[in-house]
Amino acid sequence: MSEKKKKALYKRWWFWMIAIIVVIAIASGGGGEENSDQAKTNEEKATTTTATPKSEEKKETPVKEEDTIPREYKAALQKAELYAETMYMSKAAIYDQLVSEYGEGFPPEAAQYAIDNIEWNWKENALKKAQSYAETMSMSDSAIYEQLVSEHGEKFTPEEAQYAIDNLK
Repeated sequence: MSEKKKKALYKRWWFWMIAIIVVIAIASGGGGEENSDQAKTNEEKATTTTATPKSEEKKETPVKEEDTIPREYKAALQKAELYAETMYMSKAAIYDQLVSEYGEGFPPEAAQYAIDNIEWNWKENALKKAQSYAETMSMSDSAIYEQLVSEHGEKFTPEEAQYAIDNLK
């Protein structure tokens, strides 16, 4: 490379370096006067505030029980209600779905909170699930019962499954 090209390249490099420094200075608020005026104003505000007398302090509001419930527990309960309402699942099946790594992935504590706090008619869910099996799969009552109570099926309790069979039309 010729000496002339080297000098030109060197000059360009310095030009860009200075340009970058100027841009950084401007972006970081290099106009010091504005910042110092704002700092003085903030300092004055801080020194002129006075303490509020205890009689005027806000009284603490009591903490509601629902405010102490972790967000994830509330989410698990909402998801449990959705499964119960739309898919007519049993408590055990919902719990398994909530904790499953292939399902919702909630921690066991959150899933258990959901199961302990959901208010649902599980017998009606068993009946709706039984009706679905009867209509779509033309299954016998005994086959439906077995599917409802099966550990690999719906996981309803024997009482819930029997209610479903007794009320199947």
